[in-house]
Amino acid sequence: MTHKLRSVSLAVMTGLSLLLTGCVSTQSAATAEQGKLMVAPVMPDYKLEVTLARLNDILASAELTPEQRARFHYDRGVIYDSVGLRILSRIDFHQSLKLQPNLADAYNFIGIYYTQEGEYESAYEAFDAVLELSPDYDYAYLNRGIALYYGQRDELAVADMQSFYRANEQDGYRALWLYITESKLGAEQAKQHLAENRAKLDDSQWSTTLVDFYLGKVSREQVFEVAKQGLSHPNEYAERLCEAYFYIAKIAERQGNYSDAANYFRLALATNIYDFVEHRYARVELAKIDELIAQP
Repeated sequence: MTHKLRSVSLAVMTGLSLLLTGCVSTQSAATAEQGKLMVAPVMPDYKLEVTLARLNDILASAELTPEQRARFHYDRGVIYDSVGLRILSRIDFHQSLKLQPNLADAYNFIGIYYTQEGEYESAYEAFDAVLELSPDYDYAYLNRGIALYYGQRDELAVADMQSFYRANEQDGYRALWLYITESKLGAEQAKQHLAENRAKLDDSQWSTTLVDFYLGKVSREQVFEVAKQGLSHPNEYAERLCEAYFYIAKIAERQGNYSDAANYFRLALATNIYDFVEHRYARVELAKIDELIAQP
């Protein structure tokens, strides 16, 4: 999870050693003026398909304890989620909880889905269950904070984001989400806090560039330029674009530039980085903008 704002940690496939890979490749980046991105979605890596086939075979034919079966359902659900098959993943997470009711990771995913669907009370209950089962599960504070943020419970959202932020004050994504929630209570104070928190960040980290954009220290063009630098794996550029488009869209939305915001949220979705927080909630943000535009 280091320096990547995913909503949950990556699952370790029980009894399987196959590595998973991402699902998009980016052909060219957007300029700030054009707001266009050319993406070439590819079929999931064959190793991912083989892993799914093996999991299906194990679940269909192997003699498993309830705990083992629960874990395999959970692992398959994580793979389905990573390629955007949310209904299938949700079925697997519910099945895993029937077999192992204390599986905090599964409650975390289910809470995320409830948030995406606007079922906030159910989301709160799911994240409460995560924290009851695993009090140190810091990403449950992020995910519950996001649910509270979209559910218009702003003070509680800030409290959760403060807990999430304090767990790692060197993480720029945590500083950003704390700012996003705090800004609903007071924009100037939130920006002051973000500036103070910026001093704790490593200048060389990609997330720090996003924080600097929010502080007005770098332009959109510079954000996209930095996104190309220091890449360590094939899908990292697409991941950075997903994040950049989302956070740029949030600024445009705050400024009342709803058309620009909607375009950037669509670009975030076009990256197909399904398991990133930014991709998960870009569609929620689009729905909010559509409501604002539709108002007389």
